[in-house]
Amino acid sequence: MTCRELIRLVTDYLEGALSESDGRRFETHLAGCEGCTAFLQQLRTTLRLVGRLGVESVPPAMERTLLHAFREWKSA
Repeated sequence: MTCRELIRLVTDYLEGALSESDGRRFETHLAGCEGCTAFLQQLRTTLRLVGRLGVESVPPAMERTLLHAFREWKSA
């Protein structure tokens, strides 16, 4: 597995949604890649901290703008 593949699969990994073989490939890559290990740790820390944030209303225009940006990013 390459670093790029790992980054694409990290969400599924964290959600426990990878197949058994992909999970093994993911963890094998982590065992030998300090950069990806650090990336995963940073992502876990970010998720933990974001989970502590309170819910605030987003103005409808901003919500549309953000959703559009995320869709464009995902399709790219």
